[in-house]
Amino acid sequence: MKKLHLERLMVALWLGLLMWVSASARAQTPVEAAPFDIERSSEELSLTTQLQFELSPAVEDALLKGVPIYFKAEVSVFRERWYWYDKSVVSAARHYKLAFQPLTRRWRISAGGGGASNAGQGLGLSQSFDNLAGAIDSIKRIAKWRIAGPGELDTAGRYRLDFRFQLDLSQLPRPFQIGVSGQPDWDISLSRSTMLLPETMK
Repeated sequence: MKKLHLERLMVALWLGLLMWVSASARAQTPVEAAPFDIERSSEELSLTTQLQFELSPAVEDALLKGVPIYFKAEVSVFRERWYWYDKSVVSAARHYKLAFQPLTRRWRISAGGGGASNAGQGLGLSQSFDNLAGAIDSIKRIAKWRIAGPGELDTAGRYRLDFRFQLDLSQLPRPFQIGVSGQPDWDISLSRSTMLLPETMK
């Protein structure tokens, strides 16, 4: 009798574990991006793309409770070298702060750029939206992002462009970071690389 009870308990535990794993998998928030539109000339390098992702209920709930959410997009360009590791030649970053304003019932996006190490700093450009969908759409659109200027890239060089986008947990309040670290609901990220060939130069 005790053995049967133990077997039933083990089956219940396994079913509970499988349901938890399944729920976690559904909770993951994949990020997709449209094909990169890269404009490369002797004057500059710019990137245009459209991201696709949705916020999980857990993230939306945190926003409604007054917790601002941060995103960052980073681009690094490396020059290929057959004799050594690829050389990093230029990098750029964009940072976004998304917050809900209870008094006005509006959503606010603060955005800024700078080096990849300046996360969360210099968020000077702000815009308000009537709803969350409009605010998120403004983050998803990356249009003619200037990555490099005159003289930073050799017209005959072969380069690799690495693009990264993610929800930046490091900018959340410290107690909140501990609670959401490793949670699929908060895993919003994308990494993609593409080659920039000399013949694409204009």
